[in-house]
Amino acid sequence: MKRLHLHISVPSIEQAVAFYTVLFNAPPSVLKTDYAKWMLEDPRVNLAISSRTHATGIDHVGVQVDNPDELAELASRLKAAGETTLDQEATTCCYAKSDKSWVTDTAGIRWETFYTHGEATEYGEDEVLPTSAGSACCAGSAAPKAAC
Repeated sequence: MKRLHLHISVPSIEQAVAFYTVLFNAPPSVLKTDYAKWMLEDPRVNLAISSRTHATGIDHVGVQVDNPDELAELASRLKAAGETTLDQEATTCCYAKSDKSWVTDTAGIRWETFYTHGEATEYGEDEVLPTSAGSACCAGSAAPKAAC
C-alpha cells in the first residue's frame, strides 16, 4: 500500500515538533536535531520536517511505496508519459537508505517516489534535481535540491 509523503522545511525543529505532535496526537517516529518524521496510519502519511534549507514551506511531496516493484511501476508510468525522471539507487537521505525516482510536475512541484530499505546514521547528501524547461520549482534559489 502506498503512503503520501510531505516534506516541509521549518525554521525551528523544536517548535514544529511540538505543533505536529499535538496535531497528530503522536510523537515523531524519527527525531534528530535537524529532522523529524511521523509515519502515520490515520491519515496514512509520511510527514517529514527539516531545518536544512533556507526557504520554509513545502519542500517536496511524494509517494512512499512498500517494495521495489511498486517504485519501478510508478517510475515507468512517468517515463511513459514523457517525463524526465532522476532515478537514484541505494541513496542515503533523511537518515534512511532508499531507491528513488524524482520528477517535477507541470506546476514546478518536486515529486519523489521512493522505497526505503534501511536506516542511516547520517542525514545524507542532497542531490541536485534538474527542473523541466519553464519550471517554477524552487523559484528564487540558485539550484533546487532534493531532500527527503
